[in-house]
Amino acid sequence: MTTERVTIDLAENGVAQVRFNRPDKMNALDPAQFEAIIETGNRLRSMKGLRAVVLAGEGRAFCAGLDVSSFTATHDGDRAPLTARTHDNANIFQEVAMTWRKCPVPVVAAIHGVCFGGGLQIASGADIRVVHPATRLAIMELKWGLVPDMGGYRLWRGLVRDDVLRELVYTNREFSGAEAQALGLATHVTEDPLGKANDIANEIASRNPDAIRGAKRLTEAMLEKSGDEILLAESQEQAAVMRTPNQIEAVMAGMQKRAPKFTDS
Repeated sequence: MTTERVTIDLAENGVAQVRFNRPDKMNALDPAQFEAIIETGNRLRSMKGLRAVVLAGEGRAFCAGLDVSSFTATHDGDRAPLTARTHDNANIFQEVAMTWRKCPVPVVAAIHGVCFGGGLQIASGADIRVVHPATRLAIMELKWGLVPDMGGYRLWRGLVRDDVLRELVYTNREFSGAEAQALGLATHVTEDPLGKANDIANEIASRNPDAIRGAKRLTEAMLEKSGDEILLAESQEQAAVMRTPNQIEAVMAGMQKRAPKFTDS
């Protein structure tokens, strides 16, 4: 399945390969790219058999950030105000990053080349980030006299230490993939980010899909809810998967030392 700007390829094991497909512009974000990413996120949410997503960019970069020239050519009157919640709890700019958190299955981003500004905020929406050591990254917005406003502050909570985030935002300094892990913005650093991302996604796809989705919901709840609400949410998610066919299959496959055969609920 494809759109002009984003491609989706669903494998038999339920891992979807999603690629930003604007390599001539280093996958920079213009209005058409925003729409294509949001459309892709919406399609993934309802996709049957989906177990995990590997997100990457075609060509020389993951995403170079905002294509400034395309937006200066668009009159502000043609767009909804930034404060309008046009996509549930977000505006269109925030949704391209938040859609990966709204995806019901884990998203593993493989990041190479350049990952600036909006591109870094999109990557931060993934559950797991695998980065090439030579990748160039930056929270770029202050360079243009702007503030990060594509979901970054929501997504960086729990990832980046407060004072580290302040320095990265205030100075918009560039840092490498090798440094990203120490800063809290990379899960793994490797010479083969796409290969590592696929290894992780394939491992996720071998687990009970109902439990994986419940675990993702709990991880999001951990950032939003009170302690008592989290305890209750844990119990609710566990009650929903215990003694179900997929949970029983996970146990039987482990005992019999074979690959499990899960079904969609």
